[in-house]
Amino acid sequence: MTREVRVRFAPSPTGEPHVGNIRTAVFEWLFARRHDGAFVLRIEDTDQSRKIEGAVESIMESLRWLGLEWDEGPDKGGPFGPYVQSQRLDLYKSVTETLLKADKAYHCYCSPERLAVMREEQAKRSQPPGYDRHCRALGDAERRKAAEGGAVPVVRFAMPVEGTTVVSDLIRGNVSFENKLLDDFVILKSDGYPTYHLAHMVDDHHMRISHVIRAEEWLPSLPRHWRMYEALGWERPLFAHVPIILAPDRSKLSKRHGATSVLEYREMGYLPEALLNFLVLLGWSLDDKTEVMTVQQMSENFSIERISKAPAIFNIEKLDWMNGHYIRAYDDETLADALLVYWRSYPPAELPLPPEREHLKRIVPLVRDRMKTLKDAAPLIRFFVAGPGAYGAAELVPKGMDAASTKRALEASLAKLNAVKGFDAKALEAELRPLVEELGLKAGQLFGALRVAVTGLKVSPPLFETMEVLGRERTVKAIEKAVTEL
Repeated sequence: MTREVRVRFAPSPTGEPHVGNIRTAVFEWLFARRHDGAFVLRIEDTDQSRKIEGAVESIMESLRWLGLEWDEGPDKGGPFGPYVQSQRLDLYKSVTETLLKADKAYHCYCSPERLAVMREEQAKRSQPPGYDRHCRALGDAERRKAAEGGAVPVVRFAMPVEGTTVVSDLIRGNVSFENKLLDDFVILKSDGYPTYHLAHMVDDHHMRISHVIRAEEWLPSLPRHWRMYEALGWERPLFAHVPIILAPDRSKLSKRHGATSVLEYREMGYLPEALLNFLVLLGWSLDDKTEVMTVQQMSENFSIERISKAPAIFNIEKLDWMNGHYIRAYDDETLADALLVYWRSYPPAELPLPPEREHLKRIVPLVRDRMKTLKDAAPLIRFFVAGPGAYGAAELVPKGMDAASTKRALEASLAKLNAVKGFDAKALEAELRPLVEELGLKAGQLFGALRVAVTGLKVSPPLFETMEVLGRERTVKAIEKAVTEL
């Protein structure tokens, strides 16, 4: 690759970043790291009416949580700043003046009312919507008259009216567009702010962006940008329009399919490395079999050539599986630390007081395999901290037994537990398993009653290991309480 690789993630501060936007950032970041290039964060806030307070902070937090650190940006500066578009207005106006002087752009004085009527007429005649170039034909006298009348114009780019524009995309190859179907679009609004079409192109040029990786929804706009580069005599970056992300039913991904914000997935208990791994596979693959990859593997192997043209399907079941895989790969200390950090940000109702770190390290091996997300842990370990949950006497009685026989079984278990020398899982199993045969019960009956007594749950972590972590005193006390219930 001859050009220095410089890519940019340029979100608008209109809310928390959608997984589709962040997936694009993942592609850009990996591409930059693969080629020892720069990953630039730029905030595109020219649509001031849609700007939301705190959105920039959410964008940065999402990127940092996933480990996508940027090389240049609003908070870091860099050689091509400022990195916020609303601070670059003079540059856009200067470029607009250049286009006006070269007759590549013109002032448009059409009122909103005239444009509304125009669109209605086009709809009646089944014409494609688009500006009719009314002001492109105005003479100097008509322009002066409009300006003297107080009309504040917008500036439109003058597209060719005949022929075709052939653009090049790294994913889709050459794509041809008929110029007659492309209207003269606004590049500078009446409030002095540029539209996306102008601002992103000017910034990409001045920031020396080598590759523009963005959503395929912008592909129909590429001929417009192509012609603007041509009009200004600027070298174009290379473009790659990545596939859209769809829901499993192939509809547009939305709230009804689950969370759509990266920070929502963090709150739901997903691990950053799992979500990063999952997102990179939405439209890209290393081969036809590899799914779990380290960040190093991704960055060493990422290429635009392996990005798919087809839409990617967001499968939450696959994300759950992948997140569970990463949880199981954590050692006890790492998982305990991850849970404590998670609970500090999102305190679980089940654990008013989370366990101490050393205690938690003994608990996590018992629940790790039952967890798909960090959120799953609190309900599973609540009884380790607060004792068994509330249960009725009937829940203690296994199928095929009554209250009296259950009580006798628990009392016999108490005798064994009080007498056993080492209160570890191996010793407990060696002491209690023979009791099944002595009492003429099935293993599921005795251990089911003990499980409810000790944890308050019918499904819990492994029974003997749970007893070991709880210790003799708490285990015995819980079973004595159950005997009293019966």
